[in-house]
Amino acid sequence: MAAVEGVLTIRLEMIYCVIPRELEGELFDKMVEYYKDNPHVTVIVDRREGEDRRHGRSYGGLREIRDRRRARAAGTFPGTEPPDDA
Repeated sequence: MAAVEGVLTIRLEMIYCVIPRELEGELFDKMVEYYKDNPHVTVIVDRREGEDRRHGRSYGGLREIRDRRRARAAGTFPGTEPPDDA
C-alpha cells in the first residue's frame, strides 16, 4: 500500500516475479537487477513449505454452486414476428 495525502491506497498495477526457492541463488539477484527500473514489478522468492493443498483435499468441498440470476418471469411472452399486414 502507498500513502497518498495521509490515505492508504492499494496499487492497482503490480507484477510479482516469483522465483522458486531452488533457483533463488541463481536467479534472484539477476531478476532484481533486470526489473530495477520498473516500479510495477516486485521480485519475490516462493518460501511456501509442505505439500500443495489445492488438490486432493478430504475436507471442505461442501460449497453449493447456485445460479444467482433472477428467476425468469412467469408466463408466456407474445411472439416477435411482425403482423402479416405490416
